[in-house]
Amino acid sequence: MNKETLGAFIVAERRKKELSIRELAAALGISPTYVCDFEKNRKPVTDEILERMRTVFFLSEEDAEKMYDLAAIAKNTVSADLPKYIMENELVRTALRTAKKNQVPDEKWEKFISEVVRKE
Repeated sequence: MNKETLGAFIVAERRKKELSIRELAAALGISPTYVCDFEKNRKPVTDEILERMRTVFFLSEEDAEKMYDLAAIAKNTVSADLPKYIMENELVRTALRTAKKNQVPDEKWEKFISEVVRKE
């Protein structure tokens, strides 16, 4: 099980970019106190701030998805990059509900993903 937190991820990315808390806060247009609070997992990060962080940190798609997932886990919600796609696609909602109802195991999801990737 992944124990990494959003706060730890943000601290690591900030340090990679050699930014102080104050510099990150300025780049995000928020207070240093707020940065400190979400780095220590005391306050949630809004989707808007996540998007700004993606830009400030120059995150790859993979790292951005990781950040969105960590934020969603912290808020017990769906990752910020998924709701619009889910709500715009009835088949996706049907598939997710069917999988939930039937408790589809990881192996079947892995097979589905490999099929989708292979067809691209």
